[in-house]
Amino acid sequence: MKDKQIKKLIALEKNRQKKVINLIASENYVSKDVLEALGSELTNKYAEGYSGHRYYGGNELVDKIENITQERALKLFGLNEKQWHVNVQPLSGSPANLAVYVGLIPQGEKIMGMSLTDGGHLTHGHKVSVTGKFWRQIPFGVDEKTERIDYEKMKAQAVAEKPNIIVAGFTAYPRIVDWKKFKEIADACGAILMVDMSHVAGLVAGKVYPSPFPFADIVTTTVHKTLRGPRSALIFVRKDKSLKKELTLKDGSKQIKESTFADLIDKAVFPGLQGGPHLNQIAAVSVALKEADSNAFKNYAKQVIKNAHTLAEELHKYGWRVVSGGTDSHLVLVDTWMGGKGITGKVASDALEMAGIIVNKNTIPGETLSAVDPSGIRLGSAAETTRGKKEKDFKIIAKKIHDTLTKASKNK
Repeated sequence: MKDKQIKKLIALEKNRQKKVINLIASENYVSKDVLEALGSELTNKYAEGYSGHRYYGGNELVDKIENITQERALKLFGLNEKQWHVNVQPLSGSPANLAVYVGLIPQGEKIMGMSLTDGGHLTHGHKVSVTGKFWRQIPFGVDEKTERIDYEKMKAQAVAEKPNIIVAGFTAYPRIVDWKKFKEIADACGAILMVDMSHVAGLVAGKVYPSPFPFADIVTTTVHKTLRGPRSALIFVRKDKSLKKELTLKDGSKQIKESTFADLIDKAVFPGLQGGPHLNQIAAVSVALKEADSNAFKNYAKQVIKNAHTLAEELHKYGWRVVSGGTDSHLVLVDTWMGGKGITGKVASDALEMAGIIVNKNTIPGETLSAVDPSGIRLGSAAETTRGKKEKDFKIIAKKIHDTLTKASKNK
C-alpha cells in the first residue's frame, strides 16, 4: 500500500487485535478467504437492482455470486427455496431491520420489542433510533426476579396493545428464547413475527441453539457475530406471507393491492433504502456461509457454548453476579454495580482494557444508572473460541477479569 499513514494504522490495529483478549460479544475473526473476497475487484462493480434485473450492464458474473449466496444461506439453515426467500443485499443489521418495517409497517404503528435495558436492540423500536421515531415501541422486558422473559405477561401486553409486528431478538439476553411461545403470542394478537437472530445465527447454524425458522414469518441476522463472516446482513422471508394495502388512484378511487412480504421488503431494501449492493461484501458472506456449513463449524459452535458456560460459572465462583444466573449462548452479562461490587460498567470496561481484555459496558435489567455509564458489562466467547481457546483458557480469563476488577474496586 502506497498510503503509508493508513498502512501503518492498519498494521497497528492488526497487532492490537492479536495482543488483546477479545470478549466483545458482537465481534469475531474472519478467515483469510473472507478477507480476500472483501478486498477483491468486486469492489469496482456497481449493480443496482437484483440478480437478472439490474440497471447497469456487465453483471453476468456478479449475478451468479448473488445467486450462490442466496442458495448457501437457505441451505445452511435447512430452508426450502419454495417456502423461503432471502435478500443478501442489506449492508448491516440495522438497515436490514429498518427495511422490514419500511416494507410492512405503516408509519406511526406499533413495534413490540425488548426494552434496551433488558437486552433489546436500538432497532427494535427504541426511541433514540429512527425505528422509535417513525413507529411506536411497545417494550417488553424480563421478570424482575428470574431476569428471563415473562411470556405470560408479554402475551397479555400484546393482546391489549395489538402491535403490528413483534420482534423476537436481543443484543444482551443470554438465555434461550422460546420461539414457539413468541409465535403463539403473535398469533394471539394478529401480529407479524420477526426474529432478529443476529447474535445467535452461528449457534443456530451450528445446531447448538434452537432454530427460529419453524415459527417466524421473517428472520433477520447480521453475519459478523457468531456466524463469523463480514459486516453484512441477511433477511429471510416466508414466501406465502402477504399484505393487503389500500392504494389511492389518480382519479381518487381506492384499490386494494396484495403483495408478498418478500416483494415489499425487497423494494424497501432497493430502491427504498439502498443503492447498489456491496458485491465484495456479498461474496465474503458467501464464503462465510460455506465455511459455516461444515462439521468443523458445528464443533466450533459447541465450543463457544462450553466456553461461555465456563466463563459464567467461574465469575460466579469469584463472587460476581451473573445476570439470570448464567447463560445458554455465547453471551454473559455481569452486574458490576448493583451486585455489591460498586464498579460502574464504564469503570470496569476501562480497567479491563488497560489489562488487555476488551469488553463493552452494558445496561442490565433493573438498570439504575445510564447507558453511558451503566451497571454491567457484556462478555462473549465467540471471538476467543475462534482463536482456539477452550474451557481451561476461559478459567484463566475469568481469573484475570476477577483480579482486574477487584483491584479497580479497591482503587475507586
